[in-house]
Amino acid sequence: MSANPVALVVEDSEDQVELLRHFLAKEGLDVVAMPSAEAAFTTFDDIRPALAVIDLLLPGIGGEECARRVRERFPDCVIVISSVLDVADYPDADAVLPKPVRGAQLHEIVTELLG
Repeated sequence: MSANPVALVVEDSEDQVELLRHFLAKEGLDVVAMPSAEAAFTTFDDIRPALAVIDLLLPGIGGEECARRVRERFPDCVIVISSVLDVADYPDADAVLPKPVRGAQLHEIVTELLG
């Protein structure tokens, strides 16, 4: 098992998952990616995420509820909301990552909040 911090990515777009996986790996994080909130919840007993990147528009349980449950289970986890929606519509989070995701923006978030 790696000693790297874990990033939980909850995103239903495979292209976005691969992009986030690439950027987060460059930041030294191991990525656990799940296509839905329900799938993410099944990992809660197996991981301790340092960071969670959560899409708002998910199938089934939405990103806002997913973020709430991640915060409840992992109070020290940095919550990053990522979406195509207007940033003004994002729920409370530690950081926002509007789509299209840029590596430089994700680098700033990781450096500032996980540094």
